[in-house]
Amino acid sequence: MPRVELLDAETAPLSAQQYFSGGDPGPIVAALATVPELLGPALGFVGPALGAGAVGVRIKEFAILRTSALQGCSYCINAHTTVSLDVGLTGHEVRALRGETALEEAFVLAAERAMIGWIDALAGATGAIPDDVWAEARAHWAEHELVEVAVTVGATMFLNRFATGLQLPTSPQVLERLTAEGLS
Repeated sequence: MPRVELLDAETAPLSAQQYFSGGDPGPIVAALATVPELLGPALGFVGPALGAGAVGVRIKEFAILRTSALQGCSYCINAHTTVSLDVGLTGHEVRALRGETALEEAFVLAAERAMIGWIDALAGATGAIPDDVWAEARAHWAEHELVEVAVTVGATMFLNRFATGLQLPTSPQVLERLTAEGLS
């Protein structure tokens, strides 16, 4: 049970109605609608931060799913497991990013392993990125790509804390999909 009321098209303030015009926008928007002056700016940042960019959707989903797993956000893990599958990650890769199997077995490309190390350093630790992680990431990725992924990790951590703190529920459709894929 969520800790806040999740608004719908009938209960959302007039200034938030546009986000409900296409149907249920999901629990994050339904919770943010309770503070409509934050809804637009939050989504205006989160959308581009999590959306396709220079690194592509595959790497974006690495960042979102791996960060969510490191932060222990079940809502985001569930939601982005399905998104990861939809953008072409395999079940084996998803399990590895979720911490259920060895990363080295699922990811053979050095560039992907370097990116996952970068994500782990950003999402799983405090302080500066260690020099060896920085050097390995820079051997495979341009500076602007690492900056982009850093923003994605930061936006994901914000949503992880938001969804976990407010105990946002995973939709029944996502839970059914996870069960069907053997990833629940």
